[in-house]
Amino acid sequence: MFNLAGKIAFISGGTKGIGKGIAKVLKQAGAITIIAGTDSVKGESVAKELGVDFISLDVTDQAECKSVIDKIVKKYGRLDILCSNAGIFPQHYLKDMTVEDWDLVHTVNLKGTFFLVQAALNVMEKQRYGRVVITSSITGEITGLSGYSHYGASKAGQLGFMRSAALEYAGQGITINAVMPGMIMTEGLQSFGDDFLDHAKNITPMRELGTPEDIGYAACFLASDEAKYITGQTIVVDGGQVLPEVQEI
Repeated sequence: MFNLAGKIAFISGGTKGIGKGIAKVLKQAGAITIIAGTDSVKGESVAKELGVDFISLDVTDQAECKSVIDKIVKKYGRLDILCSNAGIFPQHYLKDMTVEDWDLVHTVNLKGTFFLVQAALNVMEKQRYGRVVITSSITGEITGLSGYSHYGASKAGQLGFMRSAALEYAGQGITINAVMPGMIMTEGLQSFGDDFLDHAKNITPMRELGTPEDIGYAACFLASDEAKYITGQTIVVDGGQVLPEVQEI
């Protein structure tokens, strides 16, 4: 089950963290995998490490998103799976947040999702086949986090976008779903420091943080043919973080 052999899979933001974990899992499942990022040196290094291909991409550039998708189709003949994963999460408390702070997060996380998914769907529609998996978050749709109102809004926005897009393409062999990570051990999370990581483990019922591959397994399922009757839905991968009415340590 969940055999992706021969499928062409593209992961934005695939050079580190969750994106790298998704790429690793899809590669293991047999997909011909391409990762994208803005840092070409790091991208080529990670691509070599994983045995995948790399292509440079700035998701905030609509023309570049279309060009990259066209290049993939020209080289591989089709695009079966898009994992729209690129995103940022700078901390800005609301009282000090500027319009530029707000716009940057929404441009990368939300507008970038729109640009890339739209470009991929134009190809998938012609194929009458496609799997789109968006990396959202529990933050915004289910939970809030101080200093991340702009991030939460962008992540909730992704899910609103996903549901309506799924309706538009539901009759064309295309599914559009999302994974909602909780606390995942990535380079970004590690930057918060050991005290934060220990607290995050303590408030998670499973008492451990997730791995990027945990998100990859969920994405792999949604990208598979076995998930063909699932669209416009979300999978929360958070170790039970959102379950308790009262956090117990």
